[in-house]
Amino acid sequence: MMRRILAVDDDNDILEVLQFILEDSGYEVVTLSDGNNLMEKILEKHPDLILLDIMLGNLDGRELCKAVKKQDSTHNIPVIMISASHNIANTINQEGAPNDFIAKPFDINNLLSKIKNQLPDAA
Repeated sequence: MMRRILAVDDDNDILEVLQFILEDSGYEVVTLSDGNNLMEKILEKHPDLILLDIMLGNLDGRELCKAVKKQDSTHNIPVIMISASHNIANTINQEGAPNDFIAKPFDINNLLSKIKNQLPDAA
């Protein structure tokens, strides 16, 4: 079964790159260019994993991650936070924290490895 990844970033160029890389690696990809409809999209698409940018225009990806982790219907979905800064690493293991993070610019193999770690039975 193809695993579905929801990629959320306000940079359409990054979304296009993510979609290309992930589809080429055997994942189904759903993209979202802002976080306004994140919960709605999650409930509609049922992703197996969420790639979430930390800065989404006027929204904070950390707050969106906390919202995902707080909901009974979504708290088990792994979230990998994408950030241009490395200081997000210290938020892992806190309540509502992402499962992992990757810094921009990201290395493709590192990204795929982190996804596989969160989806061990994936392609």
